[in-house]
Amino acid sequence: MRVIGGALKGKRLYPVRGLAVRPTTDYLRECIFNILEGHLEGAAVLDLFAGTGSLGIEALSRGAASAVFIDKHPQAIKVLSRNVCDCFLEGRSIILKRNILRGLGLLKSIGHTFDLVFIDPPYDKGFAERTVRLLDRAEATSDGVSIVIEHSMREVLPEKVARFILSDQRHYGKTLVSFYKPVL
Repeated sequence: MRVIGGALKGKRLYPVRGLAVRPTTDYLRECIFNILEGHLEGAAVLDLFAGTGSLGIEALSRGAASAVFIDKHPQAIKVLSRNVCDCFLEGRSIILKRNILRGLGLLKSIGHTFDLVFIDPPYDKGFAERTVRLLDRAEATSDGVSIVIEHSMREVLPEKVARFILSDQRHYGKTLVSFYKPVL
């Protein structure tokens, strides 16, 4: 696993071993970031179910200003911290060990809103829609936020979740990537 583009292009990232972590493949990350091109410069990024941090680190490499990474697994946090440190991104990153499904109210205390949110939960557990609802309740997104959800084809997401509407959906093998925007 490596960073695909930007200032850190080619930088290897450490994997999380021993957990049922399904890292986003290089190919899938490249597809996602090709779609997001032009929306990264200066963005505040939130990477939920962060695992290795590959999505948030990729965004930082391509011009995002900052990233908050959240995961609940100690081993994932350890590897994520190592990846952020090895990429010299500590000054632009916050890493939080939290159970996302217990709520995202802590985001208000961070003091800024997010322009881009990645949600990559365990597949087929119904976490994706629930996480979007929790994100909406947290009131921590900008008016033009883009939410990118990586999920199983078997997990059907609705056209509208809270104040967000499905704006695009792409199919990659057994994975769907759903893009949500706020209803204006």
